[in-house]
Amino acid sequence: MKIPALKLSDGHSIPQVGLGTWKLKEPAEFSTAFKTAIQTGYRHFDSAQAYHNEHLLGQAWRKSGLKREELFITTKIAVIHFGHKQVKQTFQASLKALQTDYVDLILLHFPVPMLRKKAWQALEEIQTVGQAKSIGVSNYTIRHLKEMQDYAKVTPAINQVELHVFLQQPELVKYCQKHGIVVEAYAPLAHGKPMNNQAITDTARKHGKTYAQVMLRWLVEQDLVILPKSATPSRIKENLDIFDFQLDKQDIKTLTAQNQDLRTCWSPVHVP
Repeated sequence: MKIPALKLSDGHSIPQVGLGTWKLKEPAEFSTAFKTAIQTGYRHFDSAQAYHNEHLLGQAWRKSGLKREELFITTKIAVIHFGHKQVKQTFQASLKALQTDYVDLILLHFPVPMLRKKAWQALEEIQTVGQAKSIGVSNYTIRHLKEMQDYAKVTPAINQVELHVFLQQPELVKYCQKHGIVVEAYAPLAHGKPMNNQAITDTARKHGKTYAQVMLRWLVEQDLVILPKSATPSRIKENLDIFDFQLDKQDIKTLTAQNQDLRTCWSPVHVP
């Protein structure tokens, strides 16, 4: 199936659903997940230096028979590699591991104090020479994004943050959308922690869909990019099967009321 794409502020587009690859480090498991994803219709793959699997993604897409331009590949600069020179050096290693001469999107993985300005300037230079089509950030709060207005020549195209029905971050989403920054939701299923919410269960039953599909559909209808991560073929397929139904106004209202500010990952809230 053809996945809808969202337009980025720099003129490029991003598929609205991507396969998250965090914790996929075992070669056979990675290969199975990638092949299933490709067969199902995924073309967007989200990796990171900190995931230690860029080389697996590189091997997988090379074996797939697909052309590089048919794929959307993201990686992220690890926090231990921040600083101007290190960003540029380690990014070259990432390109080599990914077996490509450019990425579609490169992100700073976390708003590291003191170093994030120089790191961002390195991304701007990487974009200028054509080794990254789009550049962005991850785990940035409104405060960190506002600070960027003082030093960034290029506004981030993306802010990738933890976001799901139980952690909706409406102020951050509103700020990003107002400033032309597309929000990518990682951990869109909240790592499966609260899977017994009655409102979601009822909505899923109403539409003849699964609990997870309702959680993902709610995000898609907010014009967000989603990165569900799974190594299980049936779930990889299930997570993409969300474009044949729509939530009505009452569903949206009900699901929006489930916000609990529940974080399942690292929090950038107190990072200066």
